[in-house]
Amino acid sequence: MPLFILFETASGYALFERVQSEEIGQELGEVQKSILDLSKFGQMIKLKSFMPFKSAGDALENINDISEGIVGESLKNFLEMNLGNAGKKSKITIGVSDKALASSIKQELEYNCSFDEVVLEIIRGIRYHGEKMLKQFKQGDLARAQLGLGHSYSRAKVKFNVNRSDNMIIQAISLLDQLDKDVNTFSMRIREWYSWHFPELVRLVNDNAKYAVLAKLIGDKSTLSEDKINDITKIVDGDEDLAQHIIDAARSSMGTDISPIDLINIKLFADRVISLNEYRARLFSYLQNKMNIVAPNLATLIGEIVGARLIAHAGSLTNLSKYPASTVQILGAEKALFRALKTRGKTPKYGLIFHSSFIGRAGAKNKGRISRYLANKCSIASRIDCFSENPTTKFGEALKSQVEERMMFYESGLVPRKNTDVMQEVMQSIGKLSLQS
Repeated sequence: MPLFILFETASGYALFERVQSEEIGQELGEVQKSILDLSKFGQMIKLKSFMPFKSAGDALENINDISEGIVGESLKNFLEMNLGNAGKKSKITIGVSDKALASSIKQELEYNCSFDEVVLEIIRGIRYHGEKMLKQFKQGDLARAQLGLGHSYSRAKVKFNVNRSDNMIIQAISLLDQLDKDVNTFSMRIREWYSWHFPELVRLVNDNAKYAVLAKLIGDKSTLSEDKINDITKIVDGDEDLAQHIIDAARSSMGTDISPIDLINIKLFADRVISLNEYRARLFSYLQNKMNIVAPNLATLIGEIVGARLIAHAGSLTNLSKYPASTVQILGAEKALFRALKTRGKTPKYGLIFHSSFIGRAGAKNKGRISRYLANKCSIASRIDCFSENPTTKFGEALKSQVEERMMFYESGLVPRKNTDVMQEVMQSIGKLSLQS
């Protein structure tokens, strides 16, 4: 049976014919031995035809088709023109490097296709000797064409990446989680550092951000007077009694004295902690805005932070929308799941959705049931956000009310509304809004 090898280059399609055949058991070994020797490999493989691409745009269009396993019009005409008169199609085998492309050629053109080890080794040899076997190219032409097409292909993928907004959310939530860890670490450090001078302040102020601001404001405790009570009151959210306690504690503090140079370094470090807290607040606001644009229903249902973590863990909103509810439920608890399967223990009831307020409010015996129901609604919300053309929070609000009703059902037995009725109400309200606009 004649074997033809389809080889896709950045400059066009090439069709090679295997003119030398060996015993089936020795084929792979013979091909591997001859790959490095052009004279031997040239006796085995001969160029039958080459069709260059018309332009850079044509090359990009064809490479996109190949990457998706689609037989484009150019490739179809090229194969039919060169193989149409070479006997019956059932007697011809085309060797390709991609299984999806082989399936498409078989379905559309009815040629037998092969992508076994022998074919892959032959393609590897063609790639190795490509410039010498394709006489119309000079040395370096193929490499330059590959570089140009690679840049165009990458630009097109980035430009038309439907998940590009998801990427901003993934980066923002990752940075937010890292900032939380860093701010906590730095806050503990400034508490320990400043406590040598004013240890009583730790017991009076629990909030890390407020502690850093107060440490910078107070500085040397011996200079603290009633003049600063208004400034301290603003920092502690208007609590005048607490502000007075801080001043009184400074006067009777058991802390050690501190040198001016040490105090300067403490204030500089406090400035860094304060700036990190301020940036963290701005980043959280940015994440909220992004979630309300990209996944408004998911954010409304489960919150911006948990929703962003689900998207980040899945890799994109599209990936999350493809997950079944059972996967969404334990997303983030993979280690616990596989450990339970290995030890035949109890599987986890929830993963990242544990941080939702619904799970915290549910009773101990209802946490598993609520997590399953909440994961189901998260899956619906992510699919609506991913595939709807007009983003709205109506579905998220309805799904959230359903979770609330389900919690009431577990607590009091009040029967919740059916999902079909709720969705119909939302669709009707959206229809009325569109008619009014």
